[in-house]
Amino acid sequence: MADEITYYAIVDDYTSREEPAGVLRRYADAERRDESFGRDLEWKFSSLLRAAERGDTEYDLIPITEAEASQIVARISAAARLAE
Repeated sequence: MADEITYYAIVDDYTSREEPAGVLRRYADAERRDESFGRDLEWKFSSLLRAAERGDTEYDLIPITEAEASQIVARISAAARLAE
């Protein structure tokens, strides 16, 4: 059975839902793994969602669709390639 994955746009004071700082995904498996994708162009462990659940409001985590997450990942990747 495939894992259920929930995606979030990572938004701060300088970004928006349409152009977030990154993407966070949560796997709804037994471990409830969270990973984020950002300017380093890799999915890595993230504690952002758990911190938000405890009241840390440094970032807004806005639920998005898998398609939106894919578009954001592609945009961040393309921008990094252009910057090289």
